[in-house]
Amino acid sequence: MAKQKRHSATFKSPVVLEMLKEEKTVSQIAAEYGIHPSQLHRWKRQALENFPQLFTESQALQQQAQAHQQQLTELYAEIGKLTTQVEWLKKKSGLDPDPR
Repeated sequence: MAKQKRHSATFKSPVVLEMLKEEKTVSQIAAEYGIHPSQLHRWKRQALENFPQLFTESQALQQQAQAHQQQLTELYAEIGKLTTQVEWLKKKSGLDPDPR
C-alpha cells in the first residue's frame, strides 16, 4: 500500500490560487502537479471555507496589539510613578548620596 503524500500549505496555496483563477482546467492542474482532481477540489473547498477567517484574524491581531500597547503605556506610567516615589523616599530618609 502506497504512503500518502503530505503537502505543505506553501505548496497548496499557489495550486488553489491557480484553480481560483480558472485559467486552466482542474484536470490540467492535476496533471501538472501530479495530484488527483478530487484532492484539488477538497483543497479549494477548504480554502473557500476558511477565507473569511483571514480578515477576522487580522482584526483580532490588531485588537490584541492595541491592548498590548495600552498595557505597555500603563506599565511605563507605573514605572515613572514608582521611580519618583523611590527618589522622594531617598531624599527624605537622607540615604541619597547625591541630593539635588
